[in-house]
Amino acid sequence: MCRAPRVVLGRCGCPVPAHATYKEVILFFLSETAPTSAYSSPARSLGDTGITPLSPSHIVNDTDSNVSEQQAFLVVVAIDFGTTSSGYAYSFTKEPECIHVMRRWEGGDPGVSNQKTPTTILLTPERKFHSFGYAARDFYHDLDPNEAKQWLYLEKFKMKLHTTGDLTMDTDLTAANGKKVKALEIFAYALQYFKEQALKELSDQAGSEFENSDVRWVITVPAIWKQPAKQFMRQAAYQAGLVSPENSEQLIIALEPEAASIYCRKLRLHQMIELSSKAAVNGYSGSDTVGAGFTQAKEHIRRNRQSRTFLVENVIGEIWSELEEGDKYVVVDSGGGTVDLTVHQIRLPEGHLKELYKATGGPYGSLGVDYEFEKLLYKIFGEDFIEQFKIKRPAAWVDLMIAFESRKRAAAPDRTNPLNITLPFSFIDYYKKFRGHSVEHALRKSNVDFVKWSSQGMLRMSPDAMNALFKPTIDSIIEHLRDLFQKPEVSTVKFLFLVGGFAEAPLLQQAVQAAFGDQCRIIIPQDVGLTILKGAVLFGLDPAVIKVRRSPLTYGVGVLNRYVEGKHPPEKLLVKDGTRWCTDVFDKFISADQSVALGELVKRSYTPAKPSQLVIVINIYSSEHDNVSFITDPGVKKCGTLRLDLTGTSGTAVPARREIQTLMQFGDTEIKATAIDIATSKSVKVGIDFLNY
Repeated sequence: MCRAPRVVLGRCGCPVPAHATYKEVILFFLSETAPTSAYSSPARSLGDTGITPLSPSHIVNDTDSNVSEQQAFLVVVAIDFGTTSSGYAYSFTKEPECIHVMRRWEGGDPGVSNQKTPTTILLTPERKFHSFGYAARDFYHDLDPNEAKQWLYLEKFKMKLHTTGDLTMDTDLTAANGKKVKALEIFAYALQYFKEQALKELSDQAGSEFENSDVRWVITVPAIWKQPAKQFMRQAAYQAGLVSPENSEQLIIALEPEAASIYCRKLRLHQMIELSSKAAVNGYSGSDTVGAGFTQAKEHIRRNRQSRTFLVENVIGEIWSELEEGDKYVVVDSGGGTVDLTVHQIRLPEGHLKELYKATGGPYGSLGVDYEFEKLLYKIFGEDFIEQFKIKRPAAWVDLMIAFESRKRAAAPDRTNPLNITLPFSFIDYYKKFRGHSVEHALRKSNVDFVKWSSQGMLRMSPDAMNALFKPTIDSIIEHLRDLFQKPEVSTVKFLFLVGGFAEAPLLQQAVQAAFGDQCRIIIPQDVGLTILKGAVLFGLDPAVIKVRRSPLTYGVGVLNRYVEGKHPPEKLLVKDGTRWCTDVFDKFISADQSVALGELVKRSYTPAKPSQLVIVINIYSSEHDNVSFITDPGVKKCGTLRLDLTGTSGTAVPARREIQTLMQFGDTEIKATAIDIATSKSVKVGIDFLNY
């Protein structure tokens, strides 16, 4: 059995000559706190590290050594924290086949399902939490316009974690009135709200107070989110009191398309709709129709809306009886902010899943349709007016977008009658004061032929005009799917599952069916907006159901190698005490799109140069590319730190050269690390930080 690389830590800025041998790993550690550029040489700059590998990087499957005793939880509560709407569901561990969706929310919009609540939050002028969801939206709507300017109303703020390249604990969000507030506070307030709602419902069911320690919490995030955003959600959960850092295993981060995939495994035939295809596809013909169409399915959903408990199969569902070992399928999670694509392969008989291609996607959610509507308003009324109206009449702007949301959901490929969007009175009034002429005049002068003014105070949009607002977003989704279907791993896919709130849009359904209906069967689960929520509960009950994942990025550290003339660039040469070293070498932990089984560990060993050294901090680098040679290569970024805290591990018989073995796990939804002092067999505190580095 090959040994993990050992690393000797020095403080002199160079390899330690007394211990340096050809096969030994040397890491010199200069300063724990000195700043370091992500592209600077670890051998030449303070605060960074240099390592020479003892042996090639290797991964070992050492599942047993990494499995701690699982705490016995009474219930799993999953929070689907969406861009446009959110909710929670739960299942008691003794009744895993029953998934209970949260109590029905008060409020709601005509024609819009309220099984979840809008992801909206309201803070008082003193920046204290006031309300969440429909309650926040309705209270804000009823405020006097001048008073509303003092309150902080936030919506659709989840996308900030995806779009912010340098996300930190101090990242700000902007409320509707233009004021800034810490993102961490807002996310923590929202999670605390769901915690209180869920515990109250559980306590009411139990007839006595339900303890938080009995709950395994699950929070959903897009699969395309990078590690900083996932860590941010975990920090918000700590601040909200869902779990404590000392009991971090009580919280699981679930990837949204994975959750959907887990739920789709258990679907029965009456729980899904197939978008009919007449051509034979992978051995199936259109006569094998699973449902009678989405219209009947929506009617079925309306009839059963009052039911809050969903039964799932103990094993895999009926649709999987048609699958054979190794069959592939795609899950397209189309939500409010992002579209996430994942490719899974079925493993029978247990129905375990293997990820075949790293999660891809982008900001192609239904918000894109809202942005197109906003651009249309810019064209008609002027960008200067719209931006000013948002600040001066923030509650009225919210009302306008709610009115648009309702009509957006009525868009369909075969619609012939126009869609009317009510303009708030304050919009009409403020526009006349701002421009000196009427809204009707603005429409006539705008040359936007497909939007007319109705005497009832509404914008009247032709069906083609509404469909045009969908087109850029849907085109992006189809293009991304086409690229995915070109990958060898995605050939011969049998099913495409369309899930998420945006999957309810008939225009998206038609586009996906037209583009890919001749390549695979396209399935939409009933209650499609709850698919991720219910799947997240199942994931919390069995986190090991996804057996193999793909690494989204290449990860590694900066190391020193022996300098080889003709192989290494001259500018990387560093001579210390007569030894020639190559600096900035990228020592790879794992490659982008590398297949990693659950429980597979990357091992490294580190040795403090002095027994008194209590802290080791090593910089971690990442890249989207696989063929990385140096940490100074284009696209390589410092993305985090690995910190080893040796406090409390010293024993009476500690050798002069201690070996700290670090085990890093890349096969889970988050990168995790554990460490042990080999001499004393004591655990070493270890942390991987992607936010504060």
